[in-house]
Amino acid sequence: MSDESLHGFPPDYARARTDFLAAARNADARLRSFVLPGHRGPDGEELAVDTAYLGPDAPQKLLVAVSGTHGIEGFCGSACQTRVLLGEGIARSAAGPATGVLLIHGLNPYGFAYARRVNEDNIDLNRNFVDHAAPPHSEAYEAVHAALVPADDGTFVPAELVARLTALRGELGPQRLQEAVTRGQYRHRDGLFYGGASPVWGRRVFETIVAEQIAGAAHVGYIDLHTGLGARGVGEPIFRGGEDAGARGRAHRWYGDALTASEEGTSSSTPIVGNTATAVAAGVGAATRLTAITLEFGTQPGPEVLVGLCADAWLHRHHAPAEAVRSDLKRLIREAFCPDDAEWRRLVLDRAREVFGQAVDGLAEGQ
Repeated sequence: MSDESLHGFPPDYARARTDFLAAARNADARLRSFVLPGHRGPDGEELAVDTAYLGPDAPQKLLVAVSGTHGIEGFCGSACQTRVLLGEGIARSAAGPATGVLLIHGLNPYGFAYARRVNEDNIDLNRNFVDHAAPPHSEAYEAVHAALVPADDGTFVPAELVARLTALRGELGPQRLQEAVTRGQYRHRDGLFYGGASPVWGRRVFETIVAEQIAGAAHVGYIDLHTGLGARGVGEPIFRGGEDAGARGRAHRWYGDALTASEEGTSSSTPIVGNTATAVAAGVGAATRLTAITLEFGTQPGPEVLVGLCADAWLHRHHAPAEAVRSDLKRLIREAFCPDDAEWRRLVLDRAREVFGQAVDGLAEGQ
């Protein structure tokens, strides 16, 4: 089935980047690229973070939408940026004398190109924004690491992995297991949700973008596009903060009762550390009003998503990247983060259109 028949979702990173840049140029956006050094894509293509900006030189208000923080989740995020914000002209119509729109495409281009959630060093970029001199320790992850990444794993046996995960789920319960796995850990380089030992290239690029293209705006509406959690096809706006006292109430006015918060236990996401919204808040300072969310699109039940992650981690421990990306096992992580399902993709774009509209209206009304 062609990508056009599946509502314009790109089939690979190279096509996603080409389409995004073409749409941005068509909208007369100002482009900027940060090329990942030392790495190329599976077919030798350049890997880069690209930004497209529409609006005045010094916007008072700024809408920011980010795709591909978690690599493979960029298939969905790129489609939302390219087809909805650029293709339907929402970005252009939102930009005005005092308002700008900034699209950050493929923040983790290596993971995007190789259909991985992590970067070129098996690091979860959305857990990397911490103080690495004193990283947060996750004792809960220590109890699950051996089951996720067994020492003797020369052959991948899906049934054995499922049995281990089922036992853990029975022992800890689904909520505690999710918290243990996903919060972020900083000791096991081969593990899941590893936040790294120092700031990675993607973090440094993002912090540069924040300093040079986001800081200075009086009000920032921030949307980081993700997949893999929640009910299938549902786009959940998860509150990610803002340092002023009115941020939570403002986000609720924008996004309504659908808004959730990990720290309040209302979200499909448990609390996490070191995410991109943390970096935006730190970079813009307390004087800027920040209304930040993750827009999370559900795909599969949590256990199936975790199997996909474990299978992908095993695959890249035992095979070179160019071989791993073409393995049949990749279908597990692809279905976990970008299902080959036209109805799911239609729901995603419809919901993205709605949420982007809510953010544009919220900024315009100055609430």
